[in-house]
Amino acid sequence: MVSDSQTFKRAFKDMRDGFGQRELWLSLGWQDIKQRYRRSVLGPFWITIATGLQALAMGLLYSTLLNQPISEYLPYVTVGLIVWNVINAAILEGSDVFIANEGLIKQLPSALSVHVYRLVWRQFLFFIHNAAIYAVLLVAFSIWRNLDWSVVLVVPAILLLFLNAMWVSIVFGIFSTRYRDIAPILGSMTLMLFVLTPVMWSTKALESSVGMSDRAKLIEIVPTFHYLEIVRAPLLGEPSEWHHWAIVGAITVVGWVVAILALKQYRARVPYWV
Repeated sequence: MVSDSQTFKRAFKDMRDGFGQRELWLSLGWQDIKQRYRRSVLGPFWITIATGLQALAMGLLYSTLLNQPISEYLPYVTVGLIVWNVINAAILEGSDVFIANEGLIKQLPSALSVHVYRLVWRQFLFFIHNAAIYAVLLVAFSIWRNLDWSVVLVVPAILLLFLNAMWVSIVFGIFSTRYRDIAPILGSMTLMLFVLTPVMWSTKALESSVGMSDRAKLIEIVPTFHYLEIVRAPLLGEPSEWHHWAIVGAITVVGWVVAILALKQYRARVPYWV
């Protein structure tokens, strides 16, 4: 006998019901941002300012250290940071998504996926605010001259980015609720991934170095690199290599299979674990 709470039907129903309660998570996600910047004059625009200043500082520093032209390097770093912020939040905030909503889970009769939708919606709002920085650079450095039809690929790329943010939040959220040691481990892991992922450094510069072209290929084993490339390449007017899309697509499918299995098996236990 299999408990009705541990079936694929209930797992998919949780996802459907959660999406159906979109008025709730849309409101809660926006309220999270308003609460964070309550009594602030600029409000949510501090998100944009903070990311912009970080990108400017790092862009100026590393363009000098790596002898890269600022007109090319600053947009490269900025887009990389914007995308990395989504990846970082999906891992770190995703691992805490159910623990942070303990009160709502125990008191509010809603689908468990509501809290995941809320988190991803909040991060999408952050992403939109940060996209304003790219819009400024688009004009300031005449990036628009390099854009062609391939810029439309950024739409499915962003969709894939947030689809992956959802399954990451579900999987890490469930297992971090059961095993509280996972969250600190993920914190260390994301720091390591930030160093390994070419957010602040360029693979092209590495490939052009003498004796480093073969070693540069090792970056292909870092999964976050492929997510970064499918978004950054079309936004900077660079050719988009299809093997990045294939890898991201494969990870997306496998990740969602794991997420649905986790929901099927442990969805009903999360309220007891929190």
